Amino acid sequence: MQWPPQGYVLEGFLLYMRVSFLIDGFNLYGSVVEVLKSKSINCKWLDVHSLLSSYLPLIDNKARLEEIYFFTAIQDYLKKQRPDKIRRHLDYIKCLESTGVFVERGKFKKKDVYYNNRNCKIWLLKHEEKETDVAVAVKLFELFHLNKCDLCAIVSGDTDLLPAVRTAQILFPAKIILFIIPYGRSHSKELSNVAPRSFKMNFQQYVNHLFPPNIQLADGTTISQPNEWK
Repeated sequence: MQWPPQGYVLEGFLLYMRVSFLIDGFNLYGSVVEVLKSKSINCKWLDVHSLLSSYLPLIDNKARLEEIYFFTAIQDYLKKQRPDKIRRHLDYIKCLESTGVFVERGKFKKKDVYYNNRNCKIWLLKHEEKETDVAVAVKLFELFHLNKCDLCAIVSGDTDLLPAVRTAQILFPAKIILFIIPYGRSHSKELSNVAPRSFKMNFQQYVNHLFPPNIQLADGTTISQPNEWK
């Protein structure tokens, strides 16, 4: 019999599972917006560290939190039109970091989009968030290669990550990967087939794990919940 069992580490006489989380920030944000639309509850002031820690017993009764990585991007192209939006996002990142969450920033890229139908033919300039899928995949391989966790939970419902997950399962057969699918995001059968231990979030958990109205950072700065997020 293999000892310690697959997915666990032995430290002295303690057997436990090291769990890390990789969060697609915009996928989770889309879920929070869905809660606001469908339930009229604003959960944008979400305490991600507290939320994900609450899922550890569901993952395994010997699960221990190692690291949380939150992947996002600042909409710099809105600096002139919506400086308030940028400020809220930056303040929220500081709050996440104050709880020990590692925030990895991507970027937005300009994209020309052509609309062509009976009534409209027009080119529009849009901005698309880039690098998140690649950044999540790279971090997944990094954590496994450095043996920094035994199970990696990816907070996303994005099937674009499946090729990286399949390859990681081949290269690191002793490691475990699952998806935690945010509320209201599509739950593809492909995700369950590739990562059978995956499960969906309940919006009530968002409500139960919001930041307090005021957060004091290590430097003494206080960040208050935006009025728009109450």
